[in-house]
Amino acid sequence: MSRAFEGDRLLVATHNAGKLEEIAALLNPRGVTVVGAAELDLPEPEETGTTFVENARIKAHAAAQATGLPALSDDSGIEIDALDGAPGVYTADWAETENGRDFVKAMTRAHELLVKGAAPQPWTARFCCTLVLAWPDGHDEVFPGVMEGQVVWPMRGDQGHGYDPIFQPTGFDVTFGEMDRWKKNEISHRADAMRKFLDGCFG
Repeated sequence: MSRAFEGDRLLVATHNAGKLEEIAALLNPRGVTVVGAAELDLPEPEETGTTFVENARIKAHAAAQATGLPALSDDSGIEIDALDGAPGVYTADWAETENGRDFVKAMTRAHELLVKGAAPQPWTARFCCTLVLAWPDGHDEVFPGVMEGQVVWPMRGDQGHGYDPIFQPTGFDVTFGEMDRWKKNEISHRADAMRKFLDGCFG
């Protein structure tokens, strides 16, 4: 049994407004007010972990220690089987450029590596999300979520973000990039992790 969340204010250790809105919509009906890291002017800690859970723990514990509030964080990315699970925790790093993040560049790199390696299709992959809820006393709870699917090419759709235009979830004939945002939010890897978080900490 996970430790229950008691209180009416939860810090979400993210500077991503869309992610904050998504989590707030799930928690507001439970009487919990969500506050973001940017609102409290918290710096983003360096993510030095080599797994999703390590990076999520770094962010959650840093925020909880800095504010004295329970803090929820996530780390997420795409794992492509034919690339030995890459980019994985380096999903965002693949998009880094001198002028910010360029996910078209990152998706093109993934495709080029698949073609170069003559990887047989389908190019199975999954989006992973690990949520960590940390308390100021150092305790934490971990909730992993997964959405299985495959990488497709060319890119399709302009919805979502990141690698969504090349990821087609299992059971669907459209990519996340072609899918309605709220439909995606119902079935995504983050939705899977959030369900486990809500069941575990709110009962």
